[in-house]
Amino acid sequence: MKHLTIIVPDGENNLSSIVGAYKIFTRANEYRKESGKKEVFAIQLAGISKEVDFHNGLFTVKPHTHISAITKTDLIIIPSLNHNYQQAIKKNSLLIDWIAQHYKEGAEIASICTGAFLLAASGLMDGKTCSTHWAVGDIFRTQFPKVHLQTDKLITDEGGIYTNGGAYSFLNLLIYLVEKYYDRQTAIFCSKVFQIEIDRQSQSLFTIFTGQKLHGDDVVQQAQAYIESKLHEKISVEELSTRFAVGRRNFDRRFIKATGNTPVEYAQRVKMEAAKKAFETSRKTVNEVMYEVGYSDAKAFREVFRKITGMSPLEYRGKYNKEAAV
Repeated sequence: MKHLTIIVPDGENNLSSIVGAYKIFTRANEYRKESGKKEVFAIQLAGISKEVDFHNGLFTVKPHTHISAITKTDLIIIPSLNHNYQQAIKKNSLLIDWIAQHYKEGAEIASICTGAFLLAASGLMDGKTCSTHWAVGDIFRTQFPKVHLQTDKLITDEGGIYTNGGAYSFLNLLIYLVEKYYDRQTAIFCSKVFQIEIDRQSQSLFTIFTGQKLHGDDVVQQAQAYIESKLHEKISVEELSTRFAVGRRNFDRRFIKATGNTPVEYAQRVKMEAAKKAFETSRKTVNEVMYEVGYSDAKAFREVFRKITGMSPLEYRGKYNKEAAV
């Protein structure tokens, strides 16, 4: 039997991701037994304290064991954190080292939402692809520049390390792991019992784009502000680089380094965010919204909108504005 460790870090954590992981893997084990097969995991909650309080002491978790008592584990699940990531990293340095050591000894690791901050602090994600909640993307990139953050991804799977987008989408990661460690049938069963959509891979639909602004490059910040102020216009990269007196190649390089997007991608995301808000809050037609955000080619507008949201403009409006869809 394999061993699963669900980490209970010290400090402010998300209780739901700990409970959710425990319940789903426990139910997967039960389903296996009911089917006449062996359980896959022995499941333990482990931490560095005898108990951890949640929500100002309203709830308390008492881990089964201290991490030092676990000599071998096969899968480690890191729950999401609540906001104060630097403090969480300082409080859990022992835990971070333990995670890194067990990965080197063959364990796989799954981080839930902002649990990626603890995982990245171990250095294991340097040079690897990672996801976390889209809302903390800027903070994460600034703190861990060596990690390839992709907040459009709901789940990443690289070198025995799994990460996920954010909030309650961690349930999709757990179903993904159940399929990986058990089988497809068990994953489908758990998805039906817990009513979790199976095979969901993107969090793009839920992203609210605000742009990376914490990079400290004044020229790029001015360019971002200019792009955002010219929502209704089509702006060329040549125009931008000339306006800010920077060579085209150097401008592209600086923009990508600062924001994670090319200037063209950034302009597209700004325009599509405005289009999303228009579809959510008005009865405007697709063409009206398209012209408002500086597009004249309906096909190009639909393609960019789908690339960024995963849905067509009509599908998006139907999902988030029932009144306009009637």
